Formats: sequence, structure tokens, C-alpha cells
Amino acid sequence: MTTLRLSHRLAVAALLTLATASAWAQAWPSKPVRIVVGFSAGGPTDVVARAFAEHAARALGQPVIVDNKPGANTILAAEAVAAAPADGYTLLMAATNHTMIPALYSARVKFDAVRSFAPICTLAVSPTVLVTGPAMTAKTLGAFMQQVREAPGKRSYGTPGTGSSGHFASEQFLRMTGLSMNHIPYKGAAQVVTDVMGGQLDSSFATLGSVLPQVQGGKLTALAVASPRRSSLLPNVPTFAEAGVKGYTADAWYGLLAPAGTPAAVLQTLEKVAAQFTEQAGTVAKLQSLGMEPQHSCGSTFGADMDRDAKAYAQLARALDLKAE
Repeated sequence: MTTLRLSHRLAVAALLTLATASAWAQAWPSKPVRIVVGFSAGGPTDVVARAFAEHAARALGQPVIVDNKPGANTILAAEAVAAAPADGYTLLMAATNHTMIPALYSARVKFDAVRSFAPICTLAVSPTVLVTGPAMTAKTLGAFMQQVREAPGKRSYGTPGTGSSGHFASEQFLRMTGLSMNHIPYKGAAQVVTDVMGGQLDSSFATLGSVLPQVQGGKLTALAVASPRRSSLLPNVPTFAEAGVKGYTADAWYGLLAPAGTPAAVLQTLEKVAAQFTEQAGTVAKLQSLGMEPQHSCGSTFGADMDRDAKAYAQLARALDLKAE
């Protein structure tokens, strides 16, 4: 009799849990949703966040507000979301650099870049592209690599800063190929592009969105795209694999995260909204104008990719003795 009573109680508890989850899903959202962005307004992460917020507000029937919280290489924004209630009303629009935080700020951060968050979906991706200017005569990746081999440690590449996604992408390429180049860190991407065009820098591993107009205008030469497949925006530019460097990819992603513990029903609703967003013709056109492509990778798949990237960046940071405390 005791066993039967216990089984009955467990069954009732399970039914109550399901009923509560169902009620939560129907009630959410009952107030505005906030998307925190760790960059200033106008940058690619902010643009993706605002485009998604506009779509999500229509889909959810509640205002979706973008809250820019720049500072400390997006750590301030990530901390705010990690510490927020796990109720679906505070989300983080993250980018690739989110998985670099543990590698660079291990002694400073108060959260786990992967486990403190529930992965929802990636929304867009911008491939890394190797570009050169007038300082190099190479018109193919093979010729570029030959010129670098002929002057080890003398050819330069510029990045938006030490520990930036461009820096990691560049060092990954150099380690895979055994080449040696001189790293010139800047305080942003714009001046890097200007100096490659002006011949002060030899090259840059840049996100496509930051150099697309210059490549299309003939001011920069794109040698290879670090994606599994060619970009529809640069269909004549080969991937690194096609050009002879197999296994090298360095896509910059933009994706939506929630605090760990957010109800599954809420996450599932947001996944559906994200899928609708990436499939809209207007979204595709807007993202492509910024050098991005829509991408829809959700839940455990997105989480596994984040975990893999965080481990890879940590290993590379240790090898290069990179710290940004």
C-alpha cells in the first residue's frame, strides 16, 4: 500500500510539473523582453540584435528591447545576463568573442561562458576572409604563403587587438601552416582596413562584413574565405580548403543566449522565433548587405559548438601565452 501511495504521489507531482510548464509557456511573455548587447550601437552584433528584436516583438506580441551594455570586451553584458533571473525576460546577443572570454580573462570573469547560459540559436554568421592590399603582389593563397615563407616574421597582419577574433583566426592559420608573420594589433577594425588598403600592412584576417565594400570596390584583394563553403557574397573567392589549407575555418557567429535554467518551454518558443527570423527574405537581404549570412543552429548543437570553441581558444591562448587581465 505504501508503494502504491508513493507511486500515486509521484504521478501527481509529474502531472503538476507538466501543467506548470504548460501554463508558463502560455503565459510567457507577459511583459517586455530585454536583449543585452555587449557592444555599442551600430556594430554588427547590435545590428543583428535589433533586426531580431523587431521580428521577435511581432512574433511574441510584446516589446523586445535592445540594451547596449559595452565594456570589458563584452564581459559586463555577459555578467549581467548570467546573473539575471532565468525567466526568459533577459537574453544575451553574443558573438564569437564570447567563447574567447575564458581564454583571456580566466581570473576575472564571474561566470562560465558556456555553462552559465542556455544556448538558444545562432542567427547569423560572417566568415573570416584573408585580404591583402598593394603591399603584396600575391593574387592567390598559394602565392601569399610563398611570399610569407620567403620573409619569415617580416610580413605583417593587422587585427582589431590582441586576443580579438581576428588575432585568434590569424594565429590558428599560422600554426596550421607553419608560417611566421608579424602581428600588428590595433584598437579597432576600421584602421586595420585603412592601413591594408594604404600599404602600411600586408594583410588582415577580417570578418567579411568589415571588408566587403572594399573587396567589391577592388581596393582589397580577397584570397580565401575561412568557411566550409564559398560565400554567396564572394562566389569567385575560394575557401581555404579549396586553396590548399584543409581544415581551417574561422566563421564569426552571432547568437542568442539565455541564463542557465531558463524553462525549456521558453527556449523552444524562442527557437521557433529564431527559425522564422533566419528564413525571412527581408532578413537574408539585410544580413547579406552587411557581409553576413543567416544561420540557424540551435539548442544542444549550438551549445556543443560553443563548448568546442571555448576549449580550442583556451588551448591556443595557453600556447601563445595570451592574457588580457
